[in-house]
Amino acid sequence: MRRRRIGVLSINGATLPPLGADTWVHAQILAVVDRSTYDIHAACTAGPTSARTPTFSVLSKIPDLKIHTVRLGRERVASSKHKKIGVLVDLPLAVASIGGLIWYTFRHHIGMIHTTDRPRDAVAAVVIARTTRRKSIVHAHVAFGDWMGAPLRWSLRHADALVAVSAFVARSLVRSGHDPAKIHVVLNCIDPHAWRPGQGREAARHELGLPESSLVLLSVSRLFKEKGPGELLEAVALIRTEVPDLRVVITGSDTTPNGEFSEELRSIVKKHNLGDQVIFTGYRSDIARLMAAADIYAMPSFEEPFGLVYAEAMAMKLPVVALNSGGVPELIEHGVTGLLSEPGDRAALAANLLALLRDPDRCSRMGEAGRATIENRFTPADLARGIESVYQSMLQ
Repeated sequence: MRRRRIGVLSINGATLPPLGADTWVHAQILAVVDRSTYDIHAACTAGPTSARTPTFSVLSKIPDLKIHTVRLGRERVASSKHKKIGVLVDLPLAVASIGGLIWYTFRHHIGMIHTTDRPRDAVAAVVIARTTRRKSIVHAHVAFGDWMGAPLRWSLRHADALVAVSAFVARSLVRSGHDPAKIHVVLNCIDPHAWRPGQGREAARHELGLPESSLVLLSVSRLFKEKGPGELLEAVALIRTEVPDLRVVITGSDTTPNGEFSEELRSIVKKHNLGDQVIFTGYRSDIARLMAAADIYAMPSFEEPFGLVYAEAMAMKLPVVALNSGGVPELIEHGVTGLLSEPGDRAALAANLLALLRDPDRCSRMGEAGRATIENRFTPADLARGIESVYQSMLQ
């Protein structure tokens, strides 16, 4: 008699673009988990036919994935007053969706409910699991902090298991009083075959107006202080006379109200007379093309939980300059795949940049080592093994 597959329901309520790293990682999980053992389901908001949500657009392309549409409420509103109104308007829809998922869990013999640390998704997963006496798993993509609201804190405390994207995130959970026995570390992954080093380099450089002889630093992130673009520009100012043909490409959308941080970055450029060396591209979806145009990837992000973009840069054979902070040392080996400096040490950051800019052979060796690291340790197959190990522990 054939054994029934174990039902797993993933709740992914993100609705706004761009697609977040947490949702992207969960899409990878849903794609790679063994279908011979697990029956995989996903709950997400679809949006209107003419404007599907980024989450639905990605999940709908995954083979053998059963999708159940829900409406758990809006993600972001303009003001606290509007937020309260929005919560009241969305509450009946959210309650109805959770009720529908409870029925769905029984009907499809779901054994585990796996979600991200987005508060409303985490609350929904734990409530549904406790109501149906199933197991709940909350995937922690960020370190535990005092900024977290009561709903997320409650969900993390009451989930049956927590998956941390790095040992750094796991340590933050342990320090905050969570049971170490229910915390599992599963490092993120990328598909190295989707990243082709050097492909489109000449065309991308031409589009950005980069001289053929220039050395290019690339930094990609949402623009806010902790990601380190300001620190990067200050470090570049320290070495600009040493590398006159240097160009810095900063890519990403400003997440601060009214774009204040972008103005702060432009003031740094103006203060150091870097205007002819720095290019702000805004949000771009063609990150692989930009990486192909670059020589070094640099992002001095403070306490980065993991840093998928570092893995992408490594897959593109770019040496990485970053900070010895957060989960970064779990991905980047200092002196092998990149150079790390301590947070706040701007001179060391500048020295690391200069060391690589002056040594193309070293950059090439680090790039090759970075690609090999991704292929050997951070693939979808590695992710599948880690997640399935967590699922098996839940069954025991």
